[in-house]
Amino acid sequence: MARDRDRTSVRRADPFEAETRSGDAIPNPVWFKPVMFGFMLVGLAWIIVFYVSKTTLPIPTLGAWNILIGFGIMMVGFLMTTRWR
Repeated sequence: MARDRDRTSVRRADPFEAETRSGDAIPNPVWFKPVMFGFMLVGLAWIIVFYVSKTTLPIPTLGAWNILIGFGIMMVGFLMTTRWR
């Protein structure tokens, strides 16, 4: 019985646990921050072009869906901020 307790109390080391315990997070690659801000700026530019061109640009056939595309591109950048270290 005591031997069974010894087996259950031994825990295998998880390779990802060591990272979170030590507090040393792996930094993002160099390209991460420019791409993140790039998505946010491209999405903003998409929406601004849509309004300034009086709904004829960037893609005239989509009409008001251009706003959704612009916000979608910006959302990708904002979601990337959750992984920024």
